[in-house]
Amino acid sequence: MQPIPQPPTPLADRATVVVTRPDDPLAAPLVEELSREYDERYGLNDGIPSSAELSRYPAERFTEEEGGTFLLLVDDGRPVAGGAFMREDDTTVEIKRVWTHSGFRRQGLARRVMAELEREAARRGIRTVVLTTGARQPEAVALYLALGYSPLFDLDGDWEQVSYLGFRKEL
Repeated sequence: MQPIPQPPTPLADRATVVVTRPDDPLAAPLVEELSREYDERYGLNDGIPSSAELSRYPAERFTEEEGGTFLLLVDDGRPVAGGAFMREDDTTVEIKRVWTHSGFRRQGLARRVMAELEREAARRGIRTVVLTTGARQPEAVALYLALGYSPLFDLDGDWEQVSYLGFRKEL
């Protein structure tokens, strides 16, 4: 009798969590792709590329010493997804930069990133998580709603008018 072949382990389950910084060369492929997608989706804002948002905060804001974290999911030495949070106050963090490489989407990686970020925030005693996404990212809106985040805007309203779509979740 031959053994029954086992299905491969899903990427979201087998990827390794690497805690690092947004300026780590390992993160560069994800950050570069995120930058391109911001510019493609949103274009210029007052003559400035939308990707400028990615350099709005110094890398140190996403280190544990400053109350933040930056993590990557890595498979076979390459980053496939990532995300971060930075501290707002003693009980609140803001999630930033959740991103899945375009070649690996729809495999549960963003859900895994969010779970890892929430777990780390809870481990540090954080009680509230906030985040924003852009009006032209309906897949992100769907993800955050599915993960139990409460929208801080009218879901039936004009998202473009709102611009930054805020969410909140109590851990």
